[in-house]
Amino acid sequence: MSTATSSSQATIAQFEKYVIPNYGRYPISLVRGEGTSVWDAEGNRYLDLFPGWGCNILGYSPPRVVRALQEQAANLIHVPNTWYMEPQGQFAEALCTRGFGKAFFCNSGAEAIEGAIKLARLHTPPEKYKIITFENGFHGRTLAAVTATAQPKYHDGLGPLVAGFQYAPTNDLDAVRALVDDETCGILIEPVQGEGGVNLPDDGFLQGLREIADEHDLLLIFDEVQTGMGRTGTWFGYQQWNVQPDIMTLAKGLAGGVAAGAIIATDEVAPSLRPGMHASTFGGNPLACAAGVATVETIEEDGLLENCQQMSDLFRSRFEALQAELPIIEEVRVKGLMVGVDLTIPSTPAVGKCMENGLLINATHNTVVRLLPPLNVTAAEVEEGCDIIAKVLREMAEEVE
Repeated sequence: MSTATSSSQATIAQFEKYVIPNYGRYPISLVRGEGTSVWDAEGNRYLDLFPGWGCNILGYSPPRVVRALQEQAANLIHVPNTWYMEPQGQFAEALCTRGFGKAFFCNSGAEAIEGAIKLARLHTPPEKYKIITFENGFHGRTLAAVTATAQPKYHDGLGPLVAGFQYAPTNDLDAVRALVDDETCGILIEPVQGEGGVNLPDDGFLQGLREIADEHDLLLIFDEVQTGMGRTGTWFGYQQWNVQPDIMTLAKGLAGGVAAGAIIATDEVAPSLRPGMHASTFGGNPLACAAGVATVETIEEDGLLENCQQMSDLFRSRFEALQAELPIIEEVRVKGLMVGVDLTIPSTPAVGKCMENGLLINATHNTVVRLLPPLNVTAAEVEEGCDIIAKVLREMAEEVE
């Protein structure tokens, strides 16, 4: 099954010599993927329920996206944003007619957050610059984005950080109100905290943030880098709670695995990102936008919003049944195809054990087993993955006893 010309060990040796070792990597080299399956250089197949850290929202090598990339590459690969290009206009229309407002394109979630921060400050009076964010949130790795991330472990060694960010506990509206002052310009939150452990908002919390923003003339910014593009069962996460933000950031699954990010802003706010104040050289390039249009078409034409909810229900039922069996499972948190299984013990060992059994998953926030399966995952694949996770967690529970 492998198309590799080098072994995993040969590739690892090459990395050790030439690549900065800032990632903790597993000792295998992946060479080919199809759907939810991926193969290493030795031909071993893995079921991937965390493909591309959520970027591969249609799995590996989705046919429409592949065709769109091939056709677009034969015409235009890159055009600077001083010119008009059809794919960018088409992608903007596809996103905004399923959501709201106008779009600005960039290349990543962190870049989208940076642009959203600048837009919030540009749209409000000069004395208003502070943005309230939330504990256990995650907004990216650039300096402003990491400052917006209210997790001290990501700040270590990076000071001084960017001024103007204040942190509130999630689901605490009183704490948010206490932070608002005459210098506050916005509130930034993930509708569902992903890296923080698949944490869901309490009933009324997002609505309460909208009310606070309206009362104090603040901008409400939703970081939908993970929750966008159908991940929660609707096109965008805000639609789950019927709370529309003023600004929304998108990335990860936006273009079916191709690097792409976007800011969506209301018609009122969007013009404040005026010429000369922000840009992205590769943002909105023809390749990414063609892939994005194909991603939207695939989700719609293949009924993947409906499949997302059906598979979500299946994951929930499997893990809630396992929770009733295993005391090490503290809580099961599911929203669409964002799945978190919170353990009473460290979750990292589960990743290695699952990999040994042919399954790729993620561990986050010390104790959470996290899954971000593609929207086109099948019931058989859900069952296969849950069977392996159940086997692994049973073994881990026995070790605790």
